[in-house]
Amino acid sequence: MFERLKSSAVIAAAERIAPHVKRTRLLRNEALSRIAGGDVYLKLENEQITGSFKLRGALNALSTLSPAQRERGVVASSAGNHGMGVAYAAKTLGISAKIYVPSTAPDVKKSGIRSLGAELDESQPDYDAAMDAAKAFGRETGREFINPCLGDDLLAGQGTVALEILDELPDLQSLVVNVGGGGLLGGCASLIRRERPDVKIYGAQSEKTAAMSKSLQAKKIVEIPSEPTLADGLAGQIDADAFDIGKHALDRIVTLSEAEIARTIAWFAREVEARVEGAGACAAGAILHKKLRPETPCAVVVSGGNIDQERWTQIVSAT
Repeated sequence: MFERLKSSAVIAAAERIAPHVKRTRLLRNEALSRIAGGDVYLKLENEQITGSFKLRGALNALSTLSPAQRERGVVASSAGNHGMGVAYAAKTLGISAKIYVPSTAPDVKKSGIRSLGAELDESQPDYDAAMDAAKAFGRETGREFINPCLGDDLLAGQGTVALEILDELPDLQSLVVNVGGGGLLGGCASLIRRERPDVKIYGAQSEKTAAMSKSLQAKKIVEIPSEPTLADGLAGQIDADAFDIGKHALDRIVTLSEAEIARTIAWFAREVEARVEGAGACAAGAILHKKLRPETPCAVVVSGGNIDQERWTQIVSAT
């Protein structure tokens, strides 16, 4: 899917969403640079307005809807961050939105969606059930379903993360991203594979959300069980489009244990003075725990920071 997305679409998305998003910091990290043997930079999307890169794709997707689609409203499924992005974009553009999240979604994400004025459905047991329910509601009502990981406009918006990185770090040699359903990966790769095909692209995910990793290893789509994980933002199955993104975008993907993710969350708190959720920590954790040694200069996307206060405090104090 991402192969048909042109660099011009990412550039157009950047111009379209610029009034409504933050240009997040690209910060060199000394500890990761020592481990990698060269400069490693953190792209701090946890500092984005809604606490996640997901706002970028949501804004671009909703901004390109027709007047009739806007009138009918939108529906989305989400582990939380995409829902917050869609809710923010809908509020900004004056569009009605309904968001389906699993009942297990962090309270900070559910309350964030509500505070932005979107209708919230949290009746489904897991991420995939929430997606099925959202799609069914869209079919019944005529509302546009805003996929959390796929769609040209959504991917173009997510690709603006890479556009900002290349602008500030033109000699980039590798990029490390957190991988769930492939939205961030696909958006960034659509730009980098065209503009800088020499750059290596690495993925990271938790062992309990390893649908992409296991599928690429098996060379076919592998279904994974729904398990509790610190990386809730990476949960769910992948489909044929996501699998295609993984095959063409990734040079390598690694997985982290729950303990390694927890230690990375605590490391961010102490060393970077940043609150980072599990799904946002995996990419940095891959270097921190020496799962990969990227080419440098390297950029690591810290994709989100929405984690419940109590859970974050517990992890930081216990790790």
